[in-house]
Amino acid sequence: MTPEQQQAACEFLYQHWLHGARLDTLPPEFLPPDRAEAYRVQACIEAHSRQPLYGWKIAATSIAGQRHIGVGGPLAGRLLAERVIEDGGVCPLGNNLMKVAEMEFAFRMGGDLPPRGAPTSQDEVMAAVASLHPAIEIPDSRFENFERVGLASLIADNACAHRFVLGPAARDWRGLDLAAHKVRGLRNGTVAEEGEGRNVLGDPRIALTWLANELSRHGMTLKAGQVVTTGTCVKPVPIAAGERVEGDFGALGRVAVTIA
Repeated sequence: MTPEQQQAACEFLYQHWLHGARLDTLPPEFLPPDRAEAYRVQACIEAHSRQPLYGWKIAATSIAGQRHIGVGGPLAGRLLAERVIEDGGVCPLGNNLMKVAEMEFAFRMGGDLPPRGAPTSQDEVMAAVASLHPAIEIPDSRFENFERVGLASLIADNACAHRFVLGPAARDWRGLDLAAHKVRGLRNGTVAEEGEGRNVLGDPRIALTWLANELSRHGMTLKAGQVVTTGTCVKPVPIAAGERVEGDFGALGRVAVTIA
């Protein structure tokens, strides 16, 4: 794809996102041929934000999630600052197709992790982390049948990124076993789903390390100040307008959003 084709493909998808419209598939001239080209299409979305990139999301961090959308591993997407909702705030449901909330471990970076030839170890990645937060992601897709469009289209469509809520920084978390840490998703004060950190590629820290290396492989830097949300650790919680959704991360804190 030429840079002009990449930009045009991104614009096509972004306009559908902006207006809540759906499409079946990408037109042939907009379809990235592989993972690398798909990330180049996705990168063009940053031009639509007036603020620095807020961070990254990881999609399909569980086997069930990968099977659901027909991919063999995780995908990375960008979090735009304009789509972030404050903790306890209101999220408009609008024309959201997926209509679910996902409880996620999120990390804020304290140092840059630029591209390099060798893989970055988990210890190196965690040394660059500033804080851990409970978070809620409310994903969406521009594809009517997102389960069938394939990896390249999903990446170009920003890996189903949509809205995001970041909770307060957790205290004294580095010594905890995040893989075994229990998380509850509540809807209107009642527990809807329960899970634990191991549902995210075995451990949220493993997922974060995957993201750092995925960006490196494609020539991108994970920057200080950016937030990485590592994928849902509970079965996605169905949502509807008027409901309040909370993530209870026990000693790590809580995060909440009201669906409008």
